[in-house]
Amino acid sequence: MSKQPLDRYEQVGGLFRVLASPVRVAIVDLLAEREYLVHQLVEATGLAQPLVSQHLRVLRDARLVRGARRGRVIVYALRDAHVAHIVRDAIAHTAEDGPA
Repeated sequence: MSKQPLDRYEQVGGLFRVLASPVRVAIVDLLAEREYLVHQLVEATGLAQPLVSQHLRVLRDARLVRGARRGRVIVYALRDAHVAHIVRDAIAHTAEDGPA
């Protein structure tokens, strides 16, 4: 295996740091299915609105989620399906039985 500078993996590490929060993983998992309004994410997660909004901001800043204004509300969606695949694969992996 040839030596490669770790610089190319910095963004990957940043992605995993963002996804290290169970709340953000839950939000990404929900958004993998469809678009949501904040109050719908609050209802689906059972968390307080300020907490959901804070996590959405982190996901937006990491360019994983986009918000589109529709009239007086903002609709949230994933920017692309890649992050949904990462999260869903991780969920499936951790749900598998067997030694760690």
